[in-house]
Amino acid sequence: MERREVLRLAASTAFAWASRPVASILPASIPILDAHIHLFDTRRPGGVPWPETSDPILYKPALPERYAAVAKPLGVVGAIAIEASPLPSDNDWVLEVAETNPMIVGMVGDLVPGSPSYLRELERLRANPLFLGIRYGNLWNRNLGSDMKKPGFIAGLKRLAEFGLEFDSANPNAELIRALADVAERIPDLTIVIDHLPSSPIPTAAPDRKEYWSVLRHLSENPRVFIKLSEIPVRVDGIVPDGQAFYKARLDGIWDVFGEDHILYGSDWPNSDHLATYDETLTIVRGYVAPKGRSVCEKFFWKNSIAAYKWHRRLRNQPAP
Repeated sequence: MERREVLRLAASTAFAWASRPVASILPASIPILDAHIHLFDTRRPGGVPWPETSDPILYKPALPERYAAVAKPLGVVGAIAIEASPLPSDNDWVLEVAETNPMIVGMVGDLVPGSPSYLRELERLRANPLFLGIRYGNLWNRNLGSDMKKPGFIAGLKRLAEFGLEFDSANPNAELIRALADVAERIPDLTIVIDHLPSSPIPTAAPDRKEYWSVLRHLSENPRVFIKLSEIPVRVDGIVPDGQAFYKARLDGIWDVFGEDHILYGSDWPNSDHLATYDETLTIVRGYVAPKGRSVCEKFFWKNSIAAYKWHRRLRNQPAP
């Protein structure tokens, strides 16, 4: 898309969508389960691995009470906390925080398959019903494509599948997507959730771009593969377009590949605050999904997350199958 066209779309959609109330975009009474938030407390002794102390937007406590204050008024009834630390002890910290905050229906932790402590820790953590799986991808200086060749890695993921737990990816690009397709081939019973697919860089060279979409289509053929519409907003020349029209082509491409039964909502809060408020982010995604009808909205905003994560409600206003 040419720069002038980008800016024209940004300007033309900004007013229309900024002036439209969030509540009017989604059919009434559809609860929302946010399948991707991060929890951390920058006040803890020793600080936290992420975010950086130099980040004025993120470096402050991100706890359930703060999240609830911005999300509950918009119809969000629950959330899944996704790991934000490679420290083994932080799996327990997030579980402890979640235990006393029933708006958090589960957490996805950080373990390294094949490491000496992996099987022991997996056995221990899975005893807690709030532990839903692990995340592994392009973060913490890891590389799924090369790491999966290490002794015990694939065996560790097979044990994850045997326990009925899921496997989140992180920060996808063409290389990671190919690695995920390899994992899905080797372990067809493993549930895989691809985070942040809208922000994945699409190769510009025609052969590479063709391969990128071909691998995604192959992944979509596995009924246990899900993706999140998270990390949608982008900044173009200092402007963050907030209209659905600007994002439609990219989201349509993903939706056409994976379909209404395998796509779920995730905000990426508070990391999303770098580009847009929670209200603004949710307005974009609601505006895209709402025209697809109530049944599709229910799948996207809560039913598909149950299929992917097998979470159980903890509050009366949280939905159940």
